[in-house]
Amino acid sequence: MAEKFPATATCLCGAVTIQAAALSTKADACHCGMCRKWGGGPLLAVDGGSQVTIEGAEHVTVFNSSEWAERGFCNRCGTHLFYHLKDLDRYIMPAGLFSDAEDRFQFTHQIFIDHKPAFYEFANATSNLTETEVIAQFAPPPK
Repeated sequence: MAEKFPATATCLCGAVTIQAAALSTKADACHCGMCRKWGGGPLLAVDGGSQVTIEGAEHVTVFNSSEWAERGFCNRCGTHLFYHLKDLDRYIMPAGLFSDAEDRFQFTHQIFIDHKPAFYEFANATSNLTETEVIAQFAPPPK
C-alpha cells in the first residue's frame, strides 16, 4: 500500500488551488494517445483519491474525455489539473503540480504500455499494464 499525505498545488497563474487530503507517493506514467496529445508526452501522475478540494473552480474547464473520465484544466493559463474517474470519484493529477512534494514520489507503474512510442524509454523498473488491463480495471461494467 502506498503512503499517502496531504498536499497542495496551484496552476501556473495561481487562479486554481488543489488540496488533496491523501495524495499517493506512487507516481505513474500513462502512455495512452489522449494523455500524450493532452500534454505532449506521457502523463506523469499521482493518485489524489477522492478527498480533493478545488478553490477557484470557476477557472476550471472540464472535458469529458470518455464515458468514465473527464479532464480538467485552468481556463486562464491552461495548466492540466486532473484526470477524474467519474464513477470512482478519483482524481489522478500531474505529479508536476506538486513540485514541493516531488522528493516523496516513487515511479512505480506505467499504463497503456502497448501504446508507448518507440522514441523514448524510462530507465526505472516498473510494473506495466496494457490498454486491455487498464480498461478491465477502471472502465464501468457494460450496461
